[in-house]
Amino acid sequence: MSETRDPYRKLIIVLSVVIPLAVALLFGVKIEGYDFSFLPPIYASINGVTAFLLIGAFWAIKNKKITLHERLMKTCLGLSAAFLVMYVLYHMTSDSTTFGGEGPIKYVYYFILITHILLSIAVVPLVLFTLSRALAGNFEKHRALARFTFPIWLYVAVTGVVVYLMISPYYQ
Repeated sequence: MSETRDPYRKLIIVLSVVIPLAVALLFGVKIEGYDFSFLPPIYASINGVTAFLLIGAFWAIKNKKITLHERLMKTCLGLSAAFLVMYVLYHMTSDSTTFGGEGPIKYVYYFILITHILLSIAVVPLVLFTLSRALAGNFEKHRALARFTFPIWLYVAVTGVVVYLMISPYYQ
């Protein structure tokens, strides 16, 4: 893809590297004296709402409701940004919670958690490139990439809720 066809290419690549690195680095930063322990159910709920809105956006585009699709997708982007801010804020001010389950459920939890984390990293450039193609009016390429982006983004949103529900009994 040439620079002239996607003027956001370099920015998307930079954001796709910087966002996961910043999140990883900020996990090492601990700010004392703040209590953001109320955030996990909020950002888990944001993931749940995002999942429903993604499904709604999929329905909207399949039914040629383009304006509704666009509004829902912009809302999903905003919710994802809000999630990211809250997630980092919580982890910068709170100790990590470890999963306390035993037996096979522990392996299920870690499988879901690891795939959630890896796909949440992969979904950043997918979402941004899909968005940039829509903004450029290149709807054929937008649609082609959205076929991959949508299920991955939906999986990340749903598993974010699942991870929260599985670990919530172990919050202090």
